[in-house]
This record gives sequence, C-alpha cells and structure tokens, in this order.
Amino acid sequence: MIVVDILSDALFAALAGVGFGAISDPPMRAFRFIAVLAAVGHACRYCLMTYAGIDISTASFIGALSIGFGALWLGKSARTPMTVLYIPALLPMIPGKYAYNMVFSQIMFLQNLGNAVERTRYMEMFFSNAMVTCTVVFMLAVGATLPMFIFPARAASLTRVKY
Repeated sequence: MIVVDILSDALFAALAGVGFGAISDPPMRAFRFIAVLAAVGHACRYCLMTYAGIDISTASFIGALSIGFGALWLGKSARTPMTVLYIPALLPMIPGKYAYNMVFSQIMFLQNLGNAVERTRYMEMFFSNAMVTCTVVFMLAVGATLPMFIFPARAASLTRVKY
C-alpha cells in the first residue's frame, strides 16, 4: 500500500508539472523531463514528510534540491536551460493549503474587528500560515537554484554547442 501511495503522489505531481509546463510553452522534448522531475521531487517530499516525520519546509528543500540536481543532469538531454525544467516541476510543491488558509484568516480577521477573541484567533492563524507558506516557498527557491551555484560551469553549458 505504501508503494501505491508514493506512486500515486508521483503521478499526480507529474501531471500537475506538465500542466504548469504547458503554460510556459517549453519545447515538446522538455515535457517528459518536467514530468519526471516533478514526480521525483514531490514523491521525495511526500516520503520524507509521511514516513520520516520531517517538517514540510525541510522536506520541500530536499525535494527541490533533487529537482535542481535532476534539472542539471537532464538539461543536456533536453537541450534546455535548467529553469525551463525545474520551475514547472516545482510548482506542484507550492503549499496551496497554507496560502489559502492565510488569505482566509485575513478575510475573517477583517470581518471580526469588533470581536477581540476571534480577531486574535484569526491573527494567530494568519501568521502561522504565512510563516509556513513563505518558508516553504523560500526553501523551494533555494533548493532548486543551489545546484546552479555549486556547478556554474555545468549549468551554463547546458545549451551551448561544443565545436
């Protein structure tokens, strides 16, 4: 049952990654790589959070790091820059539930300005969700771009033709 859960998570992440990739209009040859990167990164985060008990920000960092190194490795085969591969692959890992709850709590805070208890509850909820959302998005960005800074020559050579 564990394998089915991991594979279904990877499949849905791959579908979402391809969908996000279609918006940015990459070359057709890049779609299979985007799907693989999204599946690997999201499944990595899922496994770390579910089976290793790691928090969402650390697991997102490790998942994004795997996407970043995968984009560095697969970029030559796809003949595209790393960003074409890793940005759509990262988007399924954006913590939408926390971002939604952040906006929802802000709206509820504004609707309960006269009630101090409710206002405090929604303010706490807002800051909690904002902290998770911002931290995870930051960790995704750092994890995906770190391989470019570790291997700058390799990252720059992905679209260069050798003569």
